[in-house]
Amino acid sequence: SAASDVYKRQIQRGENEKTERSRAAEEEQLSAEELKTMHSGFRLELSEHIEECEKSLVDHMPGFEFQTILGEEGWGGRITRNDLHLVPGKQAETRYSRLEMVISPFTSTAIVELSTKATVRNREIMNRKNYQKVDELDVESFKEMIDMRAIEFAEQYLSLIHISEPTRPLY
Repeated sequence: SAASDVYKRQIQRGENEKTERSRAAEEEQLSAEELKTMHSGFRLELSEHIEECEKSLVDHMPGFEFQTILGEEGWGGRITRNDLHLVPGKQAETRYSRLEMVISPFTSTAIVELSTKATVRNREIMNRKNYQKVDELDVESFKEMIDMRAIEFAEQYLSLIHISEPTRPLY
């Protein structure tokens, strides 16, 4: 019948449109491999920025040492300093300070994640994670975040050391 043919054509047209929409949606989404490649590029660029920031802190804050981090936990850097705290009549104690910033490896969540940990004189002052989706990453805002974390660490470190307290870096 004519009505049956019309219905069949409409059903076929609807299925074709659905298939076309699905194909277009798949093409819009980045493949996992493309996301992984993008993440690798961002991780390299951001870990180089972390290294620059932390080396600058080492240049301005004597006694700190820089160490590159490349491993399962991610890519980035760490600056550390151990001080010997001297109090007359008491046993000397070691005071540990560090700033560690790492870009995490690629995972199925497809995000770029910055992990920041900081300790000043054995007290944790920072343990933060910031992330953005790989395909929506604003590299400049992430670099600014890295800069802000480094400045915040320097300010807190310098505000917590007391000129009157004799300390010596342990080399």
